[in-house]
Amino acid sequence: MPAINEKKAVTPNMMDSNKLMQKQKKILSSPSLIASTILFFTSLFLSPLHPQEYRQSIDEIKKSVVQIRVFSQAKDPFSPWISSGISASTGSGFLISKNRILTNAHVVSNAKFMEAQRNNQTEWYELKVLFIAHDCDLALLEVSDPEFYTDSNYLELGSLPELASPVDIVGYPIGGSKISVSRGIVSRIEQSTYAHSQIDSHLVVQVDAAINPGNSGGPALQNGKVVGVAFQASTKGENIGYIIPTAVIQHFLKDIEDGIYQGYVELGIQTQPSFSESHRQFYGVPNQEEGVFVTKVLKAGSADGYLKPGDYLTAIDGRKIGRNGNLLESNSIDFLEVVDNKFAGEEIRFDLIREKKKINVKFPAKKMPQMENQRARYGINYDYTVFGGLVFQTVNRDLLEAWSKNGQTQGGSLLVYRFYDATTLSDANSEDVVLYRKLPHPINSNSDFYLNMVVESLNGTKVKNLSHLKEILQSSKEKTIQIQFYGIQLPMILDREEAERADLEIKKTYHLTGN
Repeated sequence: MPAINEKKAVTPNMMDSNKLMQKQKKILSSPSLIASTILFFTSLFLSPLHPQEYRQSIDEIKKSVVQIRVFSQAKDPFSPWISSGISASTGSGFLISKNRILTNAHVVSNAKFMEAQRNNQTEWYELKVLFIAHDCDLALLEVSDPEFYTDSNYLELGSLPELASPVDIVGYPIGGSKISVSRGIVSRIEQSTYAHSQIDSHLVVQVDAAINPGNSGGPALQNGKVVGVAFQASTKGENIGYIIPTAVIQHFLKDIEDGIYQGYVELGIQTQPSFSESHRQFYGVPNQEEGVFVTKVLKAGSADGYLKPGDYLTAIDGRKIGRNGNLLESNSIDFLEVVDNKFAGEEIRFDLIREKKKINVKFPAKKMPQMENQRARYGINYDYTVFGGLVFQTVNRDLLEAWSKNGQTQGGSLLVYRFYDATTLSDANSEDVVLYRKLPHPINSNSDFYLNMVVESLNGTKVKNLSHLKEILQSSKEKTIQIQFYGIQLPMILDREEAERADLEIKKTYHLTGN
């Protein structure tokens, strides 16, 4: 589950576009970084590529495509008591039923107010979010005013497009207010990281179409049916765009049928290809047996307690796995795609070799709630606590990105290591808490040595998470507060009463609210 160094782009007000684009660059990178991607509120309208009998008319398609205007504001993870300024951006979407609009989650993330307009309409109509899925970058919207839907049309979902087949991508990119036209050929189909969450990997379809700011959320069409949603593009090449295929869209729509979005399940393992003959011989794997080795099993994942490091996976749900991790089928895709299509409670079955014996293992699919801190998050207030002017927060991706931009990263190598070392993940109640900054005051003038350290215990009690840390601080009656950090033998020592008195002054000086 790789992280990804990504830049986000929206279509901001023209007078400060360069400023906004620069502010949105992500500089936190991962060892497993494969590619830099750039999100685009985008969708491109293509010239006819298909015979007339197999496609809706352009006029009918125009009736289904929506331009979205968003005014957003986010909390600052580094200074969680303040909010950023209001920014304006545009994106695309399309009708999939009489009053339901599908778009990307990143188009409407952190939105405070949204409005939509269809082709040739002169009035903007207020939008609301019905469901949003940050783990697969999709959102379902609705306009309450029935006037918006007058003479509208909605699009049907198609199937996965074939390699080398043409697609039409429709939407409202920058450069004008009218629907734009682009043309692309499907060049690759594979599992890849979605830049919006920076951690989740799902099936993507790569096309050689230019995807520009403003296009995200628009439909990719083939034979008049939707085969994907335009959502991101590569910064490493020219005209390399990506669309979310209908398998992911249908999973999202099925998930919300009960009125709640639950999210994707996680297998919770890391694997290694089996090209090495020495590995195969050591684990007693016959030369003709295709499959992959399990190298790590993550805590609280679906496979926890069922699979082990060293297991050699040969098939999932009866479908053979190749030495590179792809299914041995004509449309070769990563075997994890089989898990991706499941919902919580559904059975996962593996054929495998363990200790030189062939066995079968089955277990239920489930989510990993503790993965939330690994994802980029949106539309939330970041919880924190201040004691003696020292600011503590749960370690999460947003905080690390803001922390790295701030530049005060001295001594933070253990912090970053623990974040990326998936073996530290445990149940949803255990989270790392970091002392990541201080609000200068005489009470904390000698605390720099402990900055960027992860809290291990407080007055001898192991700290489980931020809420637990708050509880210990509030309930403590001891005169001295001793905070032990991982990797440091000597604890930080604070006088409790002095720290509490200082906090009253610090909160007033720095205009802290809520904590």
